[in-house]
Amino acid sequence: MPLITVIIPNWNGLEHLGTCLSALDCQTFDEIETIVVDNASSDESVAFIHREFPRVGIIELTENRGFAGACNAGIRASHSELVVLLNNDTEADPDWVAAIVDTFARHTEAGIVASKMLLFDRRNIFHAAGDFYSVEGIPGNRGVWKEDVGQYDAEEYVFSACGGAAAYRREMLDEIGLLDEDFYFSCEDIDLAWRAQLAGWRAVYAPAAVVYHKLSATGGGATASFYNGRNFLYLIAKDYPATLLRKHRRAVLTAQLNIAWEALLAWRGAAARARLRGMLAGMVNLPPMLTKRRLVQASRRVSDAYLESILVQGNPSES
Repeated sequence: MPLITVIIPNWNGLEHLGTCLSALDCQTFDEIETIVVDNASSDESVAFIHREFPRVGIIELTENRGFAGACNAGIRASHSELVVLLNNDTEADPDWVAAIVDTFARHTEAGIVASKMLLFDRRNIFHAAGDFYSVEGIPGNRGVWKEDVGQYDAEEYVFSACGGAAAYRREMLDEIGLLDEDFYFSCEDIDLAWRAQLAGWRAVYAPAAVVYHKLSATGGGATASFYNGRNFLYLIAKDYPATLLRKHRRAVLTAQLNIAWEALLAWRGAAARARLRGMLAGMVNLPPMLTKRRLVQASRRVSDAYLESILVQGNPSES
């Protein structure tokens, strides 16, 4: 049984798969299982993998189940102690898996390990050094668009791992559950991190676990705007503890109103209109999230003081 399984969701990603899978073949750690979960692609992705990477496992879904659905299918098919979600438009450094395994071994309290994600075509620029969640109810990538000048070279606790290269301990997933497929695309990693943090698990950023990412190569634009608009509200409704929400309710409300106002000002743009549709969909679909909220909050084992210590004020990537 492999120690670690790398799960790659794929939808019409033929142009990216060669680079992604070749990098996994070059890993210095060799107890790896790789599974590509194909979201009913219409290109030649599956045939390409069979032909060029016959050792890679393939799960062929009959419909596009989104990022969360594909990743969950891969997790359920695997049996390793550690699982890693990896975007198909990435190239992992040869020591990437080894660094993840080492971090988990040294941090028994960690259920999540976040990679150091740099841009594929500008390898001195960050995509993410782990993810943050603000008291205003806004998630984001630490360091996004910043030049790498050593400011994120230290191993440290973070709120979450970016789902594009996120490693999880199976013991934690068995306790808190898998990705919430109602999120479909965007923020499912933050939702999982909320559940992990509430249950007492930690997330560790591993600067030695380096991945290069073609940012927005397989997502973005109006699609991302819609799901961000909706899923930011889902996170607040499902995960944000009531005591902290009461304390920061003005900041949370102001942040959402600012997002809506900015979208209204730019309403001629497709992304802005998608953001507004997403926010509306989020409000309409709040009841199922509130039902899930009861189970999430019942699993809480940590104090308000701890949670406030891992939340941030504003967007640290803008400072």
